[in-house]
Amino acid sequence: MLHLIPAPLHRALLPLAHRLRRRWRQWRKVPLAGCSVIVTRIDGAVLLVRHSYGSGHWSLPGGGIGRGEPPEASARRELHEELGLEPYRMALVGVLEETVSGSFHTAHLFHCVVDREPVIDRREVIEARFFPTHSLPEPLSAITRRRLEMWRGSQER
Repeated sequence: MLHLIPAPLHRALLPLAHRLRRRWRQWRKVPLAGCSVIVTRIDGAVLLVRHSYGSGHWSLPGGGIGRGEPPEASARRELHEELGLEPYRMALVGVLEETVSGSFHTAHLFHCVVDREPVIDRREVIEARFFPTHSLPEPLSAITRRRLEMWRGSQER
């Protein structure tokens, strides 16, 4: 359905929709569930994206989990829809409980390795690039920093 709207119009409307959704969450305090995916290449470089809405900071790919949708299925769907990626194996790194836009948020953090470059949707995602872990771009969102630290900690065990 969303692909019936031309990409430039869709991209132009997303910032407004993002602001409205954020205010709705702040007002209603509805619990949310989402997923983030740490996508790496075989050389260890991490995929970060910039969205057409929000802060403009670099962040991890991911999104909301649909009602009744398993978290891993949601993570795979987001990677496919926004980046054209279909990982073979995905591992759960952990589950975080946090506050986002004034609402309780459960975030499922996954990791996967891919062997191809992303193809962005040019609607939600306007840029996607791999970065060496020792040279991440700025501005990098605080949420992304916390998730990357959690992932690094899980690798050290």
